[in-house]
Amino acid sequence: MDADMGQVLYEKNGDRQMLIASTTKIMTALVVLEHAAPDDVITVTPDHMAEGSSMYLRAGETVRVEELLYGLLLCSGNDAALALTECAGGLTPFVALMNEKAAALGMAHTSFANPNGLDADGHYSTARDMAVLAAAAVENPTFRRICSSRSVTIGQRTMENHNRLLRQVEGCVGLKTGYTRAAGRTLVSCTERDGCRLVAVTLQDGNDWADHAALYDYGFRLTAPRRGVQTALLRLREPLTAACAALHS
Repeated sequence: MDADMGQVLYEKNGDRQMLIASTTKIMTALVVLEHAAPDDVITVTPDHMAEGSSMYLRAGETVRVEELLYGLLLCSGNDAALALTECAGGLTPFVALMNEKAAALGMAHTSFANPNGLDADGHYSTARDMAVLAAAAVENPTFRRICSSRSVTIGQRTMENHNRLLRQVEGCVGLKTGYTRAAGRTLVSCTERDGCRLVAVTLQDGNDWADHAALYDYGFRLTAPRRGVQTALLRLREPLTAACAALHS
């Protein structure tokens, strides 16, 4: 999808409702950033412990929201996702906010049941809806800064980003990986080149790294004429500005 124009450049089964695993955490992060400040502090409780991927929180520790967001988006911490629900007063009201945000974005074929993406009844989305979500998320500068980080060290924690595309694809600005046995491999990514921003989504795709690279090669070939016009306009702007200045001098 061309994130700037909202135009789908290629799709296959784009509206099929499927499990989305940890790509769910894109919405989790977006809701947090709309309802909390990065410097807000959350106290971890035993209820925040979760199966699967983790940033290894300890019950009783206090953690800044920003650190939890790094743990959510880089480590894919299911514990971080549950801790962050405290921004809305707990799990149930937080999930309600996730679904409200989905409706506001027009994600008509999406339903969230939890903030971490573990398989659950009533938890699903589509490739098209996730592309819409990704395009909205990368507009948030804090989200963008965090998800594009290859690694970060905060205090005693060093967190590495699971997203290989940050190292393999020119212009990739990140987003989110995911996996459960039922969902298979899920991946939502965003790449920018020459002022053009594209988003790619694959669900239940065992060859997702290569497929995203191929989708970007295809997408940027399609958008090359538009990017050429933008470049021409940018190149014209300087001499036109100089000419206007000369007329008024």
